[in-house]
Order: sequence, then C-alpha cells, then structure tokens
Amino acid sequence: MLRRLDKEQPLSFKFTADNLIWAKKQLKNYPKGKKQSAVIPLLFRAQEQEGWVSKPAIEVVARMLDMPPIRVFEVASFYFMFHLSPVGSTAHIQVCGTTPCMLRGAEDLISICKKKISKKPMEPSESGDISWEEVECLGACSNSPVVQIGSDYYEDLDVDSFSKMLENLVSGGVTFPGSQKNRFSSEPIENIKTLKTKAIETQNASVELFAEGGIPFKSTKQKRSKSTKKDI
Repeated sequence: MLRRLDKEQPLSFKFTADNLIWAKKQLKNYPKGKKQSAVIPLLFRAQEQEGWVSKPAIEVVARMLDMPPIRVFEVASFYFMFHLSPVGSTAHIQVCGTTPCMLRGAEDLISICKKKISKKPMEPSESGDISWEEVECLGACSNSPVVQIGSDYYEDLDVDSFSKMLENLVSGGVTFPGSQKNRFSSEPIENIKTLKTKAIETQNASVELFAEGGIPFKSTKQKRSKSTKKDI
C-alpha cells in the first residue's frame, strides 16, 4: 500500500524540552556510528508528542541522526504504526479486526466508528477530536473484541460499552482501560474451574497505573499550513 505525507503540513517541528532530553539519552544507547538505529523510537516519540508524524518532524529526526530525510521517510511510511496524517486531537481508536475479535463483535464496533466518528478510517470526526482505524492483531485475543487508545487496551467490549466509551471521550469523561466486563485479566467470565482464589488487588497493573495518574491519549493541536516544500 502506497503511503504519502499529508498534503497540509505544519511550518515546523520541535521536540519539547523533556522529549529532547529523552531523545538524546536514546542516542547514548547505541555504539558510535550506529545512532541511526534510534530512528524508530525518535519517530514514535515525535508522534506521541504531536499525534502524527509530519514532514518537519521527519526532517528534525533526520538531522539528529545524520540521515537523509528520505531514509527516515522510508521508515515512517513502511510501518503502519506511524500516522502520516493528523488523527483525532483527543483520541485515535485502533480497532482490532483479526479473526478472534471479528468473531466476537469487532465488525459491530467498526460500524459504530463509521456511524459516530467518520465513514472512512484515519479521517477525524467533524469536530476533529476523534479518529479510528482497523488494525491487525493487538495480541489480546482472550479478551476480544479489543481496541487500543494510546498505550491503553479496552477489552471485552460490546456495542453498549463501546458506545459509552465514545460518549465519554466526547464529553471529557473517563473510561478505565482493561476489561469492560470486570475481568481481572484473561480468566473465564463464567464457570471458573481453577485459580478461584481472588487476588488481593482489585485491578491489574495496567489499570492500576492508569488510575494512579494515567491520562487518555492527548495529541497537541498544531497550527498547520500548506507546505511549499517539495515532497520527500
């Protein structure tokens, strides 16, 4: 699949002070002459900061790694985890569409996305707050259907719980990640035969981390203007 940069680009990109410190530390993890190996973590940190990977971001990463910009673009365009166009400013929802999730209702979730967010994937809603896409296996088959927002998984979804989650995203409410059917991890919902002793914890580590200070995915809205530069 041919992937291109968005037609409209920001005028510039700059890592925040904290992200720049983080990026420079990453470079120290590689032997002399091998810092180009940091291209993926630096691109991903740029995406976490802005919500997507822009042409100026690619150029900044290229300068930091002494790489031709086209080489960085080749990496960004090859891996689908990099968004080459702006996504929702509040949340970008990745819906797992492979077999286990499909059999357990992923197609219903995709239908809701088309109805309530946008008809096409990777196309932000009218407000620009939310976008969605269908992705390959997220690796949580026992808790299907699953969606991912930022670093958080939302599992055991159905039409009602997913619709409620979308309402919370729009209204500023919070939906805790993890199982939406109150499972601790991946144990059977009914007729448990083993491991019947309940854990002392009421939440698994991922949900507990969110509860202690995690926040829903937020991207920074950046002023965009049509680029006058030639495409890479």
